[in-house]
Amino acid sequence: MALTIGMVLLAKAIQDLPIGTAYAVWTGTGAVRTASLGIIVFDEPATSARLLFISVIIFGIVGLHLVSGEH
Repeated sequence: MALTIGMVLLAKAIQDLPIGTAYAVWTGTGAVRTASLGIIVFDEPATSARLLFISVIIFGIVGLHLVSGEH
């Protein structure tokens, strides 16, 4: 179900954003959600390195949005 919703939202996003930006945001947010779920639900370690790299992904997503001209 979540995959279907994600694909529909990706299809909607590519109507307004370049495909590369939309796909990078789609996969990046999925990676952040998955890593966060692992920390919260499955008690995976929340090391400073892991949190740093999750933050890098988030900053990358925001940066892509800012330079796409659609903000």
